[in-house]
Amino acid sequence: MASLAEIRAKLKASEQKGSGERTGGDKSIYPFWNLKEGGESTLRFLPDGNTDNTFFWVERAMIKLPFAGIKGESESKPITVQVPCVEMYGDTCPILAEVRAWFKDPALEDMGRKYWKKRSYIFQGFVAEDGLGEQSSEKPENPIRRFIIGPQIFTSIRAALVDPELEDLPTDLVHGLDYRMKKGSKGGYADYSTSSWARRERPLSDDEHAAIKQHGLFNLSDFLPKKPGEVELKVMKEMFEASVDGEPYDMERWGQYFKPAGMSQNTGDPKATPKAAPAPAASHDEDDTPAPVAKAAPAPTASDSAGGDSRAQDILAMIRNRQK
Repeated sequence: MASLAEIRAKLKASEQKGSGERTGGDKSIYPFWNLKEGGESTLRFLPDGNTDNTFFWVERAMIKLPFAGIKGESESKPITVQVPCVEMYGDTCPILAEVRAWFKDPALEDMGRKYWKKRSYIFQGFVAEDGLGEQSSEKPENPIRRFIIGPQIFTSIRAALVDPELEDLPTDLVHGLDYRMKKGSKGGYADYSTSSWARRERPLSDDEHAAIKQHGLFNLSDFLPKKPGEVELKVMKEMFEASVDGEPYDMERWGQYFKPAGMSQNTGDPKATPKAAPAPAASHDEDDTPAPVAKAAPAPTASDSAGGDSRAQDILAMIRNRQK
């Protein structure tokens, strides 16, 4: 397990370099996003079972590809297919390599945000105080749960680690800290900005120690999507281009590689079942796309509404020209 000093050093190095999800019916994922407004749960994070991981979390980056429907289905509704951004494996992402350039052009910025990677972070630990009131049937046998954390909450978690007054890791079994997850609302979105670390350390209970001894710790990287190979990367780029061009999702061409949300997946949580579960409530600060280009808002005109479709076609034409 990495020391606090090692974690701080790696976070600092990451800064210098410029650095909510479906559960799939897996009970080991704690759905804190189902808290009522004003609700609170207390979590205790644990180290990664992979001792080579400096941090006690792993980062997941996914790209959402929207399609108008499924090819060949006349009554098909809009769908979304998620694909892994291979930057989380240290490789160059073919989709972001294209999208990054869009943010240099104000006319393409909104489209760029649409296809930008969405980060989340996988943690594990105990639910010390359950604000959801889960029934026994809703809980897994193993009390060590996994938590899918978005950028807003992650910022709060990370802030404590770079605080020089923190003397021990929050995951320390004796001198660690609990984390109070508080759900509020801001601008119509779920807001967790008042979540915070406990002020006093708390040693793990005998039951918590026993659970770790009995079940062991998860290797968090096991719950990242499978790293795409050369063929999958080509499929991802093909799907991306089809999505931008407004084409429907082609199950025959891409179904063996990536499927729409709600269908059995070839990537993602290796222990998830096909059963779908509610997705985390959206947070107003869960999107970490690049900052918008500063520009004045154009004055609305009478033709704005009628010309919406042609405007979209203009943007698509600009994108296609960039791809040539």
